[in-house]
Amino acid sequence: MTLIAGRYRLLDALAEGAAGIVWRARDEALGREVAVKEVHAPPGTPEGAEPALYARVEREARAAESIADPGVAEVYDVVVERGRPWIVMELVRGLTLAETLEADGPLPDREAARVALGVLAALRAARSAGVPYRELGPDRVLLANDGRVVVTGVATGTSAPGDAPDAPPPGPEEDARSLAALLGGMVADPRSGPLAPVVAGLADRDAGVRAGAVRVLERVAGAGERPRGEVTTEGRGPERGPGRPEDREHEGPGGVRGARTEERAGAVRRRGPRRGVVVAAGVVGLLVILGALVWQAVRDDDPGAGPGGGGASSTAPAVPGAAGTGAEVGGPAATPRS
Repeated sequence: MTLIAGRYRLLDALAEGAAGIVWRARDEALGREVAVKEVHAPPGTPEGAEPALYARVEREARAAESIADPGVAEVYDVVVERGRPWIVMELVRGLTLAETLEADGPLPDREAARVALGVLAALRAARSAGVPYRELGPDRVLLANDGRVVVTGVATGTSAPGDAPDAPPPGPEEDARSLAALLGGMVADPRSGPLAPVVAGLADRDAGVRAGAVRVLERVAGAGERPRGEVTTEGRGPERGPGRPEDREHEGPGGVRGARTEERAGAVRRRGPRRGVVVAAGVVGLLVILGALVWQAVRDDDPGAGPGGGGASSTAPAVPGAAGTGAEVGGPAATPRS
């Protein structure tokens, strides 16, 4: 029942590796359970390099406190005790990917793609915070009970044995290769199975090929598609086929999307004149009706118009000077003759 920093009470060991021990602990100040990583220098660390290693781990762990991504176990606190950093983290409940594979065997393609994308998002979040990840493996990936894919061990000094403490951090290409190895271990047939082209694409040196492999992963994870032949390690991205509407939609102005846009624009232009003719005809019809109403009103107000004693109405046009009519519509009425 060791108390670290007068606050974190160690309860039992959850995992132990070359770089240290992860403890289940209780935060006495907040009354919650946490995970505490006790950092050890891994075997093969050069003599006298431990202080520099611990300083780097502490620096990266403090930087990791700024990571706010559901795929990274949150770092709550960093304390130094017994000359070594102790990292207080979120306690994530679930099984590791290694335990899941051992118990249930390879994952279905869609689940493997989902896990790979979760790991990729975590790696990118760590890199953005200035905390590159080292030694990615199935024992460092948790399939949490709440459905998250969580990468553990960020900024805990897990450099490869023999690496100098100030060795340059791995770059995006190294991250992609680590992810390719992880994905290959998740599926039944990483060499010729449905996700084999994605595994090869992630491990490629060409950034365009790697980006194409990620796009295929997104489609597989989202729709359960089987990506046979969609990734090539010889080009700069996934192959595109004429029967793939989702690819055609990404084409530029000269592609199908541009053609559809022009077609819609042409349809609007063609509809424009017909609409104008209809509107003009409507206006003319309205004027005719108004004219007829005015003429009828004038005719009704004329005392000599209409049927009289034994007279008859006439639809003949008005003649100037004729009895009972005006000279013109709206003009002065003639005086009726007796």
